Amino acid sequence: MTISVNQLEEARRALEAPLFADLAGDAAVSFEFFPPKTEKMEEALWETVRTLEPFGPSFVSVTYGAGGTTRDRTHATVARIQRETSMGAAAHLTCVEASRAEIDEIAEQYWAAGVRHIVALRGDAPGAGGFVPHPEGYTNAADLVAGLKRLHPFEISVAAYPECHPDSRDQADDLDNLKRKLDAGATRGITQFFFEPETFFRFRDRAAAAGITAEMVPGIMPVTNFQSIVRMSAMCGTVVPPWMGRLFEGLDDHPASRQLIAATLAAELCRKLYAGDVRNFHFYTLNRAELSFAICHLLGLRAKPVAAAAAA
Repeated sequence: MTISVNQLEEARRALEAPLFADLAGDAAVSFEFFPPKTEKMEEALWETVRTLEPFGPSFVSVTYGAGGTTRDRTHATVARIQRETSMGAAAHLTCVEASRAEIDEIAEQYWAAGVRHIVALRGDAPGAGGFVPHPEGYTNAADLVAGLKRLHPFEISVAAYPECHPDSRDQADDLDNLKRKLDAGATRGITQFFFEPETFFRFRDRAAAAGITAEMVPGIMPVTNFQSIVRMSAMCGTVVPPWMGRLFEGLDDHPASRQLIAATLAAELCRKLYAGDVRNFHFYTLNRAELSFAICHLLGLRAKPVAAAAAA
């Protein structure tokens, strides 16, 4: 990777103390939420939405459960965000257990609701059987992207895997799949979470060498529960570095200390990515605002008053 003068200057600043001094506030952020299952969870979600909205995110996305299990809740959440906030809402949509006609109908409903951004994913089937295309459905994420583009000029984000998707044969195969999604009409890749900046930089270099010119946005997962992160990482092929386990050891009964360490780790990761010329960050919030809020502030962003959107 060729290092620019600006990147060298950023690297110099990143090594100076204090680490977060003199950030320009020129980062852009986006946030991911999941649809709530209960009234209490809905209250928590909307508190998070309102807390993070003042950062003016590029967009916010709402996940879609395995097998379409949260279809109605996802749609309701996306539509409400689009209707009642100043933020652009992006809806996750998968190929799992649905025909093309069913998926196209969902996409049309989103378009009618004013949603112009889709996060298009192959998706994982419920259970341990692995993904099997619906006999009348889209076969993979690239096929889904092409189908969505035939319907409307959606902005489309797709998944990218710095450490290789578990179903891919190798990294080259994984990059080929990413390129097919982008060639089908996707705008950007949003990466699976990772924990060391070199992981992203190596992936970015491989993508560039493969002829991929679209932006790759790093997905940031602040660690709120270390054991949960270990389980999630095992499912998606993310490496959890040994030093992380040592840092969280002994904190099960100290939630406040765990939060402080989680915020420090995620902020340091973002700062090193920023020094490597990354300016867009996507946060997996788990419907909790505190860590993402703190990291945004450290990146030089400041929460600003938001004019209430008129309810439709």
